[in-house]
Amino acid sequence: MLNFEAAPLRRTTGALLVAALAGFAAGCGDQTADQAGQAPPSMPVSVSVVAVEPEALPIMNELPGRIAPTRIAEVRPRVSGIVIERVFTQGSMVAQGDLLYRIDPDPFRVRVDSAKATLRRAEATQIQAEQLAERQKRLRERAVSSDQQYDNAVAALAQAEADVAGARAGLEAAELDLQYSEVRAPISGRIGRALITEGALVSGTGTENLATIQQLDPIYADFTQSANQLQALRRAAKAGTVAGANENQATVRLLLDDGTAYPHDGRLLFSEAAVDVTTGQITLRGEFPNPDDDLLPGMYVRVQIVQGEQPNAIAVPQQAVQRDLGGQAQIFVVGSDEKAELRRVVAGRVIGNRWVIDDGLKPGDRVVVEGFQMLAPGASVDAKPWNAQQGDAAAAASPAETEPTGKAE
Repeated sequence: MLNFEAAPLRRTTGALLVAALAGFAAGCGDQTADQAGQAPPSMPVSVSVVAVEPEALPIMNELPGRIAPTRIAEVRPRVSGIVIERVFTQGSMVAQGDLLYRIDPDPFRVRVDSAKATLRRAEATQIQAEQLAERQKRLRERAVSSDQQYDNAVAALAQAEADVAGARAGLEAAELDLQYSEVRAPISGRIGRALITEGALVSGTGTENLATIQQLDPIYADFTQSANQLQALRRAAKAGTVAGANENQATVRLLLDDGTAYPHDGRLLFSEAAVDVTTGQITLRGEFPNPDDDLLPGMYVRVQIVQGEQPNAIAVPQQAVQRDLGGQAQIFVVGSDEKAELRRVVAGRVIGNRWVIDDGLKPGDRVVVEGFQMLAPGASVDAKPWNAQQGDAAAAASPAETEPTGKAE
């Protein structure tokens, strides 16, 4: 009897289990269908764009340079003797003709006195010869003296006059040596340290340098530029793609070693006519006012020179330019269908915080400046005009969030 009752019980339990599983599967299927029907479409990425327009941009090159004095003079003795006094203050400004050193003048005074005595003796001999020549002339007129005696008297007078001229030149030379015992500044400028001390023996025929004077206002900045770059500018000027590429009329500015701008603009004096065979560089020289002696010889500077103007140039903010793994510059551009396009471009030079794009963009293109980190080619975008001031403020507040993925170099 028990066996007849157990069989229906097992059948009933199995039926209930099958019904429960079927209900669970039906519920899951309905839930999945509801989720699929409620899935929202992909949202457009919000980006900031700037519409590029052609403009005239200066062609400015930043080149390395060194400061050099406009004039430099080495103070040297012109006579031999013992230095008895240094008059100038080391590192001070001196004017042309200022007394710098005194060499012992006593030996030169003695030579002057000796030369004066020699001149007086020669002048006395000249007077005697003049008197003799005049006497012989009168005797010859009365036929008392012979022609030979008269000729001898005339010759003696000529010799006496020559002796006087020689003695006078000797006196002038002695006085000049006495004058040279005072060593004076050959030019105006700033004098350096004294290279000799009192008591030193100097020679008028030696090579010793007593001090160095440098003229610092105005002052030169010598800098170098690639010969290829300069030739490219000249070719571009001839082709008409660059205006005003005349290095003789270029504006020159200075950046000091710490990056600060020098307040006075300069002018380009010249460029060398030859190229350095070891570096391929051409040396150029600019002249700058230096009223406060801020520039000193030997200082390293960066020279900014405007060598022309590029008309119809296209520039974009630096943060809009990325680099791929091969170093190629690329930019996201928003098309008319409001979709992102990754475009390769040729980035030329940097002006301020912008890249000049030589190829790859045309006027009117909308370039993505902010938000390209979340973009992929073909993605839908919500483009809004870029505000440069807000972008700078955001970059200052959180540079890690606004830094582009690719850095243009």
